[in-house]
Amino acid sequence: MFIKKIQMLNYRNYKSLNITLGKNVNVFMGDNAQGKTNILEAIYYCAFAKSHRTSKDKELINWDSENAYISVLVGKDRLDKNIDINILKDGRKAIRINKIKVSKIGELFGNFNVVMFSPEDLRIIKDSPGVRRRFIDMELCQLDSKYYYNLVQYNKILNERNVLLKNKKLDKDILDIYDIQLAKFGSDIIKERLKYINKLNYYGKNIHSDISSGKEDVEFKYISTIRDFENIENNFYELLSRNRSKDIDKGSTSVGPHRDDFTVLINDIDTKSFGSQGQQRSAVLTIKFSSLKIIKELTSEYPVLLLDDVLSELDFNRKRYILSTIGEIQTIITCTGIEDLTSYLDDSSRVFKVKEGDILS
Repeated sequence: MFIKKIQMLNYRNYKSLNITLGKNVNVFMGDNAQGKTNILEAIYYCAFAKSHRTSKDKELINWDSENAYISVLVGKDRLDKNIDINILKDGRKAIRINKIKVSKIGELFGNFNVVMFSPEDLRIIKDSPGVRRRFIDMELCQLDSKYYYNLVQYNKILNERNVLLKNKKLDKDILDIYDIQLAKFGSDIIKERLKYINKLNYYGKNIHSDISSGKEDVEFKYISTIRDFENIENNFYELLSRNRSKDIDKGSTSVGPHRDDFTVLINDIDTKSFGSQGQQRSAVLTIKFSSLKIIKELTSEYPVLLLDDVLSELDFNRKRYILSTIGEIQTIITCTGIEDLTSYLDDSSRVFKVKEGDILS
């Protein structure tokens, strides 16, 4: 798949933007703080209905406007998709796909797939388990509508269970029902995450070996509060029952996929705790390019690749891997200069100069 056109009105520092993209490499070049990342953010928003930089939609609206508008025309093998989103200051958003209104966010997922690689993605390695859970959940949501449904139901039941745990007048029968439902939806979530981790290992081995010139071996491991992966639902239910007294004391649920994590090992060493900055960058690069392969496997189309000012921070081998791999993939790159890119650009490539929320010819 690839973006044919993108339109933005009153989005961040863009009053109006309407451009046609090339099918292969597109470069947005300019000084810092001119609005390059805002274009990638808008594209990402059309895939997930949320920003990768903020949880407050009102920050996306130009300061003197009441709403923002984004539209992308996506070329696909079977049927082109036009996705347009109105973002209102009161927190509401109106999403349409081919002019048909979408009533639930889950109906958007899968219509347009993207993989974004930005400097902030080092957080996947460095930060808390919540960041890694969010990454894997977002990837699976855009690939599987059932996963999104299970995740929504799980979080709803989890919140209700936690409210009940904090209530001094506990209703044991209701708590039993919550435990059965949590085990059901939670086990499905864990099963899909395990499959995704297996695919990360399958594709990541060769990708990481290429990036490191064969010097490093990578492995992804899922870390769960559920121990028995052969019988996840029953084991989860048993743990909920066994930990009930502790959960009541703390007023929260101590086991389940909301507590899980995954770790990245390079040459059997935990990259988060002991990896160098270079190894951590390699691990993220491996994750992102494995994600490209996984999406291609499951949808038969490569997603759009968004590279937000990452090339300047990578060494030769990592940069070479990226630029030599993107031939089949529409790639949208932001940078301050194109010196590193010139040998990878051809007549089909498009270079846009960005200055103060405007595209210069």
